Order: sequence, then C-alpha cells, then structure tokens
Amino acid sequence: MESIETAPRQVHGEKGDDHQYVLHEESKETIRDAGLATAKEHTLPVRTALSLYPKAIAWSILLSMAVIMEGFDTVLIGSYLGFPSFNNTFGNIVVDGSPSITAPWQAAVTNGAYIGEILGLQITGYLIGWFGNKKVMGGATVLMIAFIFVSFFGKTLGVQLAGQILCGIPWGVYQTVTTVYASEVLPTNLRGYLTSYVNLCWVIGQFIASGVLVGVQSRTDEWGWRIPYAIQWIWPVPLILVCIFCPESPTWLVEHGKLNEAENAFKRLQSDHDGSIAPTPQEAIALVSQTIERERQITMGAGYMDCFKGTNLRRTEITVVTWIVQQMCGPVLQTYAIYFFENAGLPSAQAFNMGLGLYAIAFVGTLLSWPMIKRFGRRQIFLWGLVSIFVSLMIVGFLSLGKQTTSTSWAIGAFLLIYTFIYDSTIGPLTYVIVPETPSSRLRHKTVVLARNAYNITCIWTGVITPYMLNTTAWNWGAKAGFFWAGSTALCLVWAYFRLPETKGFTFEEIDMLFEEKVSARKFSSVRREIAVASGGVAQ
Repeated sequence: MESIETAPRQVHGEKGDDHQYVLHEESKETIRDAGLATAKEHTLPVRTALSLYPKAIAWSILLSMAVIMEGFDTVLIGSYLGFPSFNNTFGNIVVDGSPSITAPWQAAVTNGAYIGEILGLQITGYLIGWFGNKKVMGGATVLMIAFIFVSFFGKTLGVQLAGQILCGIPWGVYQTVTTVYASEVLPTNLRGYLTSYVNLCWVIGQFIASGVLVGVQSRTDEWGWRIPYAIQWIWPVPLILVCIFCPESPTWLVEHGKLNEAENAFKRLQSDHDGSIAPTPQEAIALVSQTIERERQITMGAGYMDCFKGTNLRRTEITVVTWIVQQMCGPVLQTYAIYFFENAGLPSAQAFNMGLGLYAIAFVGTLLSWPMIKRFGRRQIFLWGLVSIFVSLMIVGFLSLGKQTTSTSWAIGAFLLIYTFIYDSTIGPLTYVIVPETPSSRLRHKTVVLARNAYNITCIWTGVITPYMLNTTAWNWGAKAGFFWAGSTALCLVWAYFRLPETKGFTFEEIDMLFEEKVSARKFSSVRREIAVASGGVAQ
C-alpha cells in the first residue's frame, strides 16, 4: 500500500508558471506550525498530556455532566413501569388484581423523550453553527428547568408523554455538544478517555436513579414517582455556570474566523509550557486552520446534504451505523432491567437491588474501558465486544427454554449483569469515541446530529417492540428476547468487521487524508504504524 503523507499539505498560495504552488510567507508559517503540531501530538506521552491539559479535562468533564440528567431520567421512566406508585396513579388496566399500564402506553411514554431528542438534535446542527457550543448548551439548560415541571406535575399519561417529549429537546443538544466538545478541546491521545467519559456520565445518571428508586420503592402514593423527578433540578444551575465560564471550542472559533479568540481559548485549555513537547496555541490553531481549509477544498458547503457527498458519505455511514449498533445489540434490556427481573420471577425488592447492581457494574466497566482504549484502540474492542455480547445474549435465551425456577431467574439476572459489564466496557463507551472522531471538522456537529437521530429512531423502534416482548399481556417472551437481540448483534458484527476503521492515534487532518485516499477500514491500523515510525514515536 502506498504510504500516507504525515506532513501537512500546502493549502494556500497561487500557481506559478510551472503549475506548482508558490506559497506566501504567511502560508509557509502556517504549514510549518501545523507540521510541528502534528509531530508533537504523535510523540506526546499520556502522562505529560494529563499534566498539560488539566483545564481542558476539567471543562470537558463538567460540561458532560449534562448527560447525567438524561441517564437519570431514562432509568426512571423505564423503571416506573414496574413501580407501584406510578401504576397506582397512571394505571389504565388491571392485571392480577393490580393496576398496570397497557403496552401501547408503555411504548409511548418510554419513547417520548426520543421524539423530543430528534427535534432538539436537528435544531442543534443549525444553532451551534450560528451561536457556538456555550450559548446553545446554556439556553437548552434553561429550557430544561422549565420542562421538568411538566413531568413533575403531570397527572395523566398524556401529560407525562408531553413532559418526556419536551425534556428530550435539551437532551438532544447535550448529546451533540458534549461529545464534540470533548473531541475538539483535547489532544489526540486524550480524546478517547474524555469522549468515552460521556458514556460514564450516562451510567452515573442511571446508577443515581437506581439508588433513588430503591429509596422510594416502598411508597405507594404519588410522591413515590414525583420525588425522583424533582431531583433532576439539582443539575441545571451548576451546568449553566459551566456554560457561562468555559472556553468555546477552538475549532468552532477558527471555523468562524475568530482567530484571536481561538488563541485565548487554547491558552485557557492548556497549562503554561515552553512548546517543546506539546503544541503551542499558535501551532494548534495552524493545525485546525489547515484541517478546515483542506475540508473546504474537498467539500465547499457545510450543510446536512454535504454529509452525503464524496468521501463524507462513507464517514457519515460509519458515524450513523456505529450509533445504531450501540442500540441494536440489546442495551434496551438495561432500560427495562427492573421490569425484566420482576417478570423473570424475582421478588420486587431483589429486582430493584439487581437493577442497582447492574448500573454499578456498568460504572466499573466504563472505567476499565480506558486502559483498553489506550492499549487496543477502537476497532478491536468494538469487534470483540460484539462477539462477547452475542454469546451472553444466546445464553440468556437458552436459559429461558428450561423450566422457570427461582434458580433459573437468578441465572438469567446474573447473565444480564455479565452482559452489562461487557457492553459498558466495550460498545457503550467506544461509540462515544468513534462518533466524534470520524466526521470532518466542518461537518462534525451535523454528522453527529444525523448519527444520534438515527440512534434515537432506532431507540423508538426498540422501545416500541420491547414492551411487547416483555409484557405478560402481549407477546410475553420474557428472557427469550435474548435470542432476538443475539441475532441483531450478529448482523452488527458483520458490518463492523468490514466497515469500521481504527482511528486511534490519528490527528483529524490525518483522518481526512485516510478517507480521501479511500483506505480500507481494515488497513487503518497498518497506516497508523507507518505514521508512528515516521514521527519517531508511538501513536497514542
């Protein structure tokens, strides 16, 4: 295979008589600085990066806190289906002498947030282009404060559905901004940790929600479901303060010609250093500028339709399908964990304890994904994660074929916990790493919007069919649903093997080059080794 260039290409200037580019002095300086930034990114050790970018890490962590709210509410609405206080208030059917909610309403309420997220995401692609990450995040959080009131005071299933749709709008903003911001403010070797941290925030929200539900599960009045809703008001005020004081993404500032502000942003993201190891603000701006200029030459526009033109079509496919895979390998069973455990035969108290343990395991799994990301990158973890998930789901399905005893129910629950550990140490966090790395810089927000909306549409579909799978008044599959999700996982594995590239260790400009030269997904790793040798270091 022909070696990929590792030095930045010439991007400015005028053609001379020999048809070669004759560069202006300013362009030569830009290319030189971009080349220095690229070389330093490849040789920057992780420990040094941690010491030089603590402020960037802190801002990314604080901004990603917004995703905790979404993870929190996702568990609430799914767990409420097996919650006495919620069923006593909203039950519209009686099953075995107790109020319950019909499968169509279960599907509607649990999927309402996804409808709102689709709207919020689509708007976000335009709003960020006009106003930037900070203002859009801050405005969404103000709306979040108001929309929580709808869910808190709603006394009918229709109002609860409206509350979920409205809350989904700011959640759509959070889903885009948090991952993109993390990928744009950090050096190459820290991107994987902080983008996967977004998944950890999701898990933290789920874990907190499970703990809150355990605390109020004995209540049968309306405060049993209202108190967890009210807890969501904890996050907006500190999040608004973060949005006010955090630096804007330098990539967005460069894209909009605000180079002085971009330089100040880089200074606020880095600790003081002499520039011998890490890129200086000027070098970092040169690299971002050159990457954006290259992309302008390849794709003149920056609208949604440009995501489907030229090399961007392949990049959009990878981004979109990666997020679809995250949902199509069965994590919806986690959303319905307590309901699933109860229908598998576990007592209510034990089902809630298993749900709490499930999210604790997810937390640990996400933490363990970090050393694996450094050692193995993206592609290997993703592929082996799908293989392991397939095996665990098949076991859950086979366990359901035998006589249903207490021991069988506990075994099914145990393998769901194993599934959770595998998922949240592989597919869960790796999706948040792959998605913001794959698109071009100019189309990153819009490509992530398309991908997340594809994910949300998939969630609506899985959210509609899963209540029917588990509901005793509908299909009543129980743990046999494991077979369905195992088959879906197998299809995802086939796609990932042939289409998912390894982006570990590449700068965004190098990723542009690889897609422009149509390098096979299975050959990205060998190119990374060539770049590591050429730069005299090890690609992180």
